[in-house]
Amino acid sequence: MTATDQLLFQGADWDFRTLQKICDTCEQVACDELGLNVYPNQIEVITAEQMLDAYSSVGMPLFYKHWSFGKHFAFQEASYRKGLMGLAYEIVINSSPCISYLMEENTATMQTLVIAHAAFGHNHFFKNNYLFKQWTDADGILDYLEFAKRYVAHCEDRHGRQAVEHTLDAAHALMSHGIDRYPGKKSLDLRAEEKRAGRRRAHEEAAFNDLWRTVPGGKVKSSAILDVERRRQMLGLPQENLLYFLEKTAPRLRPWQRELLRIVRHIAQYFYPQSQTKVMNEGTATYVHYRIMNRLHQQGRLTDGNFLEFLQSHTNVVFQPEFDDPRYSGFNPYALGFAMMQDIERIVTDPDAEDREWFPDIAGKGDAMAVLRDIWANYRDESFISQFMSPRLMRQFRLFHLHDDPEERAGILVDAIHNERGYRRLRRELARQYDVGFIDPNIEVVDVDLAGDRRLMLRHTVVKGAQLTETDTKRVLQHLADLWSYDVSLVEADAAGTVLKEYVAHPRNLAAAA
Repeated sequence: MTATDQLLFQGADWDFRTLQKICDTCEQVACDELGLNVYPNQIEVITAEQMLDAYSSVGMPLFYKHWSFGKHFAFQEASYRKGLMGLAYEIVINSSPCISYLMEENTATMQTLVIAHAAFGHNHFFKNNYLFKQWTDADGILDYLEFAKRYVAHCEDRHGRQAVEHTLDAAHALMSHGIDRYPGKKSLDLRAEEKRAGRRRAHEEAAFNDLWRTVPGGKVKSSAILDVERRRQMLGLPQENLLYFLEKTAPRLRPWQRELLRIVRHIAQYFYPQSQTKVMNEGTATYVHYRIMNRLHQQGRLTDGNFLEFLQSHTNVVFQPEFDDPRYSGFNPYALGFAMMQDIERIVTDPDAEDREWFPDIAGKGDAMAVLRDIWANYRDESFISQFMSPRLMRQFRLFHLHDDPEERAGILVDAIHNERGYRRLRRELARQYDVGFIDPNIEVVDVDLAGDRRLMLRHTVVKGAQLTETDTKRVLQHLADLWSYDVSLVEADAAGTVLKEYVAHPRNLAAAA
């Protein structure tokens, strides 16, 4: 073969036969040389408008209709047309087959980069990381989304678009609090869930919630009538999954409304692992595309010009603005994740004395890909950073820790520097920024006044003085009260039990307003 025959393409043009050739070649490097284990790939080429449409529906290929998606589309389209924002090179779906959307405006080099990044990097991470194995159903998600789309459309035809929108508005407001966070509560098989939905609706239409038989219909009785422990046990309290609690317990929701809450809850659960693995997921995909593209260039499959085009795009992806740069908005997950993957490769293949002291289990092990595949499978962002951020990388990023708490000290002080104690503190504090247990508010349903006015009582346990934003809290509580159909109260308290703030919301008569 001549050098020209070995090339995957020349110039910027491509066709679908070229894309197939690119995909096959990337697969050979990814699976045979890097040892990746991926779902079957499905690659689709879309226009800029279709990419904007995918943005508006959180990147999913099938989704039910809702006014908020149209609002997002209009805003993003206007920003794109005015040059105020660019578009992603790709969108990838955690499904089997794994769907990768490629922009038709991409050059052949960019299509190669995107296939390596999404169809093999993200794909391997989706299939092998323990969070995605525990919480998502890649085989069933597309079928379930199709069911959800059909069901919402059916509800709109039968019960009216406005009634469905009110329920979805409330469910979306509570979406981040509709998640099971512990492995003991595994998500359902989504294909089986679709089949169960019909049987469940038929049963719910013919039955009633026996719990509410205990609610007095006339004169209010003494609270001593209902034993507190028994009541809490019957209701499964405390309960952090607010959508699940409402779906099972809200006294006035109709069966179709409960099904809508269940749909939103399953979709929220599907996205739960992605919020905990942003650094690892993007770092894995960036590291994989970097290795594949370099290997293709070494094999003579890419010209020097194409490889320079790739390096320019790759450099833009992993660019980390300085703290005083107007573009700075925290750590770029691509930059941090890719830097850590490369640093682990260095520790495994060419460690120094410091590396051997800090990472005795992997330093000098020799097989970088085996170590990385194990890490990709068994860690999330918080544990990944807390165990594998090296002192060398902290020096490279010039990290230090500032302490700013007027209740403890006056002024801003440097709390951790580049010494052994400082490195450990820096790593711990950085990892905490990715810990969902630390950054997400801990809100639970703690009781229901069954003997009185049926008020739903919630509690927010405040961590390090981080209280809820008042405006957003009132809006979300209003949606919660509308679904519950009785008053809802929320108490914010610190670890010592001191009440810091209390909110109360009353249900609206949405039917009358409509």
